[in-house]
Amino acid sequence: MKVLIIGSGGREHAIAWKLAQSDRIDRVFVAPGNGGTAGEAKCVNLPVSDEAALAAWARQEGIDLTVVGPEAPLAAGVVDRFRAAGLTIVGPDKNAARLEASKGFAKSFMEKYGVRAARSTTFTDHGAAVAYGAKHFARDNPPPLVIKADGLAAGKGVIIALSQREAEDALKAFMRESTLGEAGQTVVLEDYLAGREVSILAAVSSAPGKAGGAILPFVSARDHKRRFEGGQGPNTGGMGAIAPVPDFSPAAQEDFRRAILEPTLQGMEQEGMDYRGFIFFGLMVREDQCFLLEYNVRLGDPETQAVLPLLESDLGELCLSMLDGSLGSFSLRWKPGAVYAPVAVAGGYPGSYRKGDPITIDREVLAKTGARLFIAGASTGDAGDLYTAGGRVLALSAWGSDGDEAHARAYQAIEAVHFNGMAFRRDIGRE
Repeated sequence: MKVLIIGSGGREHAIAWKLAQSDRIDRVFVAPGNGGTAGEAKCVNLPVSDEAALAAWARQEGIDLTVVGPEAPLAAGVVDRFRAAGLTIVGPDKNAARLEASKGFAKSFMEKYGVRAARSTTFTDHGAAVAYGAKHFARDNPPPLVIKADGLAAGKGVIIALSQREAEDALKAFMRESTLGEAGQTVVLEDYLAGREVSILAAVSSAPGKAGGAILPFVSARDHKRRFEGGQGPNTGGMGAIAPVPDFSPAAQEDFRRAILEPTLQGMEQEGMDYRGFIFFGLMVREDQCFLLEYNVRLGDPETQAVLPLLESDLGELCLSMLDGSLGSFSLRWKPGAVYAPVAVAGGYPGSYRKGDPITIDREVLAKTGARLFIAGASTGDAGDLYTAGGRVLALSAWGSDGDEAHARAYQAIEAVHFNGMAFRRDIGRE
């Protein structure tokens, strides 16, 4: 088979690496790809981003399967476009992608189908939202207030306001100053939930008029969003991830299945959603009870870089099972142990940062750790050398028989990499 992956980040590098391991797959094209995908076995970067041009190229090239990495093309309807052209593609259609593209739609869906989540109210009027925030903070010892932009905001659309002033500033920025464009014109104000965050990636097969819908969860993962050690500093796209999560107990896993996974599938089927792709459940867990924070309609980043190295099943076969309705009988196999994946970022990230700095890698040291290097924001020069091209530059994913060994190997591996201004958290999996 010939496979096309749409995207250019660390998640897409991990997907390409895993798909290339399939005996059924001869070639993996990544559009537009990055400096990491360019060097993977069986992989070729395709410098095309326009969806119409990609669909035309896929038909001409005879692409057997397309996998979509990021959320923006899914929200824009790339799945609908490819299927209309007679192409086989993994992902939710535009209607189903609203579970991530619109926080308001997602919260309405959760409430309608009994998916356990924090209480929330959606606002399109700035004054009404400010009044709600003022009433919230007028209470005795009020908890924080979570403010979410309704649309896609590249990880910048959630503010946890600790005071009325912080809430007003966030609402002004989103709704009046349009700092997030259309994404912040509608906001969701949500109760704050304390606990431990857990990410569950999963495969979904739910198509209108077809029986046997299923959601097959992967091993648990945890992202570390804050820039600095101890969970301090601004939110980022992710400073590292671990899988599985040691404190996600069997009781919590069963609660997730009953209170979130099953009603989500029921809702998809009753709404007639065409959802044949991946999903991300962002959870808050406390006392073995799970609350859904958000849906993402794709694999998480950097969670994918921690989860896929544990997957022993054929990822290509899994993708096909989502499309042909056999997902419910697919057997997922996982490698025992754990993966820790700290992320190296450019100096200044998540603020302004430099680009174009050369990346040096001690391949001998890296090989001794057994770690995989997944590129997120780096390009290749004429001689094949790597140069920084983004804020999150790369992740080092290391396996160990337990968390301690995985942690040790991951941080040995990250010492084998250097670029000007390189920074990373040293407490991934230890926060």
